[in-house]
Amino acid sequence: MTRRYYAPDLPPSGGLVPLSDEEASHAARVMRAKVGDVITLFDGCGHESESTIVSIDKRKCAVEAAAAVAIDREPKCRTHLGIALPKPERCKEMIERLTELGVHRVTPLVCQRTQRPPTDSLLTKLRRIVIESSKQCERNVLMQIDAPTSMEAFLAEPHTGVRWIAHPDGRPIQSLAAEIDAATSATVLVGPEGGFSDEEVHSAIESGYEQVGLGARIYRVETAACVMATHLAR
Repeated sequence: MTRRYYAPDLPPSGGLVPLSDEEASHAARVMRAKVGDVITLFDGCGHESESTIVSIDKRKCAVEAAAAVAIDREPKCRTHLGIALPKPERCKEMIERLTELGVHRVTPLVCQRTQRPPTDSLLTKLRRIVIESSKQCERNVLMQIDAPTSMEAFLAEPHTGVRWIAHPDGRPIQSLAAEIDAATSATVLVGPEGGFSDEEVHSAIESGYEQVGLGARIYRVETAACVMATHLAR
């Protein structure tokens, strides 16, 4: 079980750090932490600190943090996924996997075939899942989850590096090894159940996106997103 805790206000030079109520409760009630235990704090921006618990009860926990150290466990390629999110129960597991794979940023897309845009409540839960997954996988940078945006607005944003749209008619991703090895940034579009409309695919191509196929089978949204992220997580 993890001994890592999220502390966004981690002092660069070290010092006394009060954990948030949620993290303190997890330390006390779940981990049964005690005064003197050594834990690791991370700030979600790339730093961590080996720290010692100096006081703890059921609701509060104070930690003496050593100087923060920058430890980079991020992939070489910064991957931004624009995803028409699947149903909530499938979406939560997808966010866990994408966090573990080192995806930098996720933007929920509202497409022509989107049945129900994500609610604020779901986005709050997904951002908490990012924290919990980062604790487990020892990632020090939190994956960013944006507010939902339309496909049109997303395509209007400036994106650099590799730009792909997942589509059955595209070039097989297995043939793109050289491009993947050279990539330092990538923006990838994954559509909703039923796929992108022809109009959306055309708009993406006009915006500089290349169609990329994932094989002979048709994947669910969350599977397609994880396949794309896996190929780029180098």
